Amino acid sequence: MNVKPDLTADSWQYRDLNSRAPSLSVLADTLIELAREGHPVAAGTADLQHSNGLVKFAGEYPDRFIQFGISEQNMVSAAAGIATTGMIPYVATFASFIGLLACEQIRMDVAYCAQPVRLIGHHTGISMGFYGTSHHATEDISTMRAIADLTVVSPADGAQFRQLLRHSATYAEPIYFRIGRGHDPVVYDRDESFELGKAKVHGIGDDITIIACGMAVHGAKQAVDALNAAGHSAGLIDMHTIKPLDEAAVLEAAGRSRVVLTVEEHNILGGLGSAVAEIMAENPGRARLKRHGIMDEYALISPPMRLYQHYKLDGPGIREVAEALL
Repeated sequence: MNVKPDLTADSWQYRDLNSRAPSLSVLADTLIELAREGHPVAAGTADLQHSNGLVKFAGEYPDRFIQFGISEQNMVSAAAGIATTGMIPYVATFASFIGLLACEQIRMDVAYCAQPVRLIGHHTGISMGFYGTSHHATEDISTMRAIADLTVVSPADGAQFRQLLRHSATYAEPIYFRIGRGHDPVVYDRDESFELGKAKVHGIGDDITIIACGMAVHGAKQAVDALNAAGHSAGLIDMHTIKPLDEAAVLEAAGRSRVVLTVEEHNILGGLGSAVAEIMAENPGRARLKRHGIMDEYALISPPMRLYQHYKLDGPGIREVAEALL
């Protein structure tokens, strides 16, 4: 089944993509690190080795790479089989395809069978812009979160993704990683430490605490800085692991803040906001909750940055939503 890609990491196509999307190389670079350290990692993709950077891993470890072609469901089932041999497979494709199209295979072959497969859904949310509804992924958190024994992770940037990938090499359960398109603004230093299942708390505000995940963390941080500069008491929690959720971090914010605002590049139904709402409903505290994201609709078709502005998922937009609550 092993098929060496026609183009290498030195090709013009990969170099052009990587120059415009510097976080594109994080997945392959980290898997190469893990392989050199002796971890039994393998990788596969559904005809997208340039879009996710795995062409670089394929060049280093061709015997550990499988190009499945456009057969995402087959790729997930095969990854579950590979995991039974003692390997740790990392399979990647667009989030709309792996998190939605391959949902049954993830549920039955991976999670139900408790296989340590790492599912990488890239170009998530509305980052595919002009590709339209078929390629937007604004329901994948909801779908993946409802599958038992599946961990759901949404890193804020490449540095956080790298660290959480490294943790995944020794993590027992299957994981769904939800990542962007490689254009992620830098939020963290390369060597910042993170732990699966443990939120990164940047502070709890007396007036408002924003709980964000994925690409929304950068804009939320900008909004919090602006709110504090304007005299408010605002805090930020980066909830990179959506399942299992860090309940202690949520309850601390709910107990101290007047308002908790969740922000996600996802439908407000079933995603991060719903996960936080479930905890707050069962443990009433001081705060009232506002969920912010895609308001249960199919996203418009436009360049990603324009969409982030339209849906108020950038810094100024999140600040506007927060100020209206205060």
